[in-house]
This record gives sequence, structure tokens and C-alpha cells, in this order.
Amino acid sequence: MREAVRLGDSARGRTAPNPNVGCLIVKDGEIVGRGATGDGGRPHAEAVAIADAGDNARGATLYVTLEPCAHASERGPTCSTLIPAAGIARVVAAMRDPDPRTAGKGFAALRSAGVDVRTGVANRAARVSMAGYLSRIERGRPRITLKLALSIDGKIALPSGESKWITGEDARAHVHLERAHSDMILVGRGTYLADAPRLDVRLPGLEGHSPRRALLTRGEAVAGWETLSSPQDVYRLHDVNDLLVEGGSATATAFLAADLVDRILIYRAPILVGEGKSSLGYIGLDAIADAHGRWRIGSGAHLGIDRLEVYERDREGD
Repeated sequence: MREAVRLGDSARGRTAPNPNVGCLIVKDGEIVGRGATGDGGRPHAEAVAIADAGDNARGATLYVTLEPCAHASERGPTCSTLIPAAGIARVVAAMRDPDPRTAGKGFAALRSAGVDVRTGVANRAARVSMAGYLSRIERGRPRITLKLALSIDGKIALPSGESKWITGEDARAHVHLERAHSDMILVGRGTYLADAPRLDVRLPGLEGHSPRRALLTRGEAVAGWETLSSPQDVYRLHDVNDLLVEGGSATATAFLAADLVDRILIYRAPILVGEGKSSLGYIGLDAIADAHGRWRIGSGAHLGIDRLEVYERDREGD
């Protein structure tokens, strides 16, 4: 199942509005089929893995990160129909699909067809991998990640506005990987005017995975960019699972003040700026006590000379 999660994670940022599912087929202790959701959401991971396995699928066990779909589509048969038709004997799934069109129905269809079904294996890892899809289904909006590149003392630029480059090449390469795993990337109009950012992916082999670009602005639209007039407009992004917010300070502040940020990536450089531009403005907190209990420390890593700090929003029910 861990390998199935890895396969699904490799497709993150390219499958919306569908989930980024991973699938493995195992027979006699050997992997005979692999699959991940295709670009744009089709083909589904199960269909890819079954095609890869061919005749070896008969009598095999299928490991999948999400309940196989059960709702009809013009784009292909349901996976809960395809799996028994291929002769799969057993399905091990990480989690139930929260989409009401499938929720529980996929497992029921498999069991009715005589397939042995086990659920809940590596559930947490699967939820992390598909956090964007789950957020859109459960909260009605994408998972929102805020990226900040800071000095030791929390500055994003000199008083003059100069900010290139606070972090080193390894940290910037990691940002490009995050972009490749996002469906949309957003900046404020001030950042757009000051930096004319390309917001594309410039990693070898991943250039074609550049996300859609969006501006947070109440001003005129810009060709090639989508527009959000306020952070609350994320609730109309029905075809975006993962949204990456890159800047600047006013935009970061607006999303945090609206309590719409689910994950913060801080790329901290070993430099001191002193007087300079702060990363955030007022986000609605009037007492230190109110700041506690909102964020938990996630994973971290050294990226060359810099340090990546990851923080997750601690919401009830997560």
C-alpha cells in the first residue's frame, strides 16, 4: 500500500477534479500491475493497473488508495465493475471515498460480485496524499498551501523591496516541485506588478506540469491569468484540488486572516535582514493566547544552506 500511495502522490496536481489515486496489483508475491490516475482524471488508477497486469490480474490482489468508483461516467466503466470483470480476487483499500456518488457503494458492489474487500490499510498516508481532493469534497474548497521564503528574523525583503534571492538553489528547486504538485498557483497583484513572475515549473522533465496561474485582485483581469477578487473565491474553484499561494505579504495576510490556509511552507535562509519587509500584517489576533493551538509542526528538511519548516492547520475533525 505504501507503494500505491507513492504512485498516487506522483500524480498530484494533474488529476483534478478527480483524486490522485495509486494502485498496485500483486499475484504470488510479485507486483504484476501498477497504475496512477491519468492527467485530467482519466484513466483511473485501477484501469491503468489492470491493463498493465493483463491476464495476471485474474486471482490477484489489488491495492488501491481510495475506494473504487461506483458512479456511471461517459468517460469509462466504473472501477467497481472493471475489477471483478478482470478476475481480481481481493481488494485492499486505504479509505472510503467521501464523494457521495461512490461513498460505500464501490465496496458494496465489489462484495456483491464476490470480491474479498479489506479497508483502512495505510489510511493516514492516503489521506495526506489526497488532502487536496478530500478538502474539496469535505470543505468545498481546495487545500491551500502558503509558501514563505524568510530570513532568520522573518523578513521577506529589504526595505527597498529587494528579495531575490533570499533562499538558495535547493530551496527554490523544492518550490518548483511544490508547483508541479499544485493545480493552481496564486499571487497578489502587487507581486505580479513588482516581479512579473512566471510561476512555471523549471525542473528537468517536469516543465509540462506548470499549474494554472491566478491573481488575487479587484483590478482588471490579466491575459493568461485567472482572477480571484477575495480569498473566499476559493469556494468556486470546483476543479482545483491543491492551491499554492506564493505571495506577497498582503495576499498571505488575507488568506490567514480568513483562516483558509491549511499548510504553511517556510523556507528559512540563514541570513539576518534587520529592518525590512515583514512576511505578514494583522491577521485578526489580539492576544497571544489566541495564537496557540492553531498550528502543529509537520515535517521539515535541510535544503542545501536553507531549512524547510512545515506547519499544518490544526482543525477540529482532522
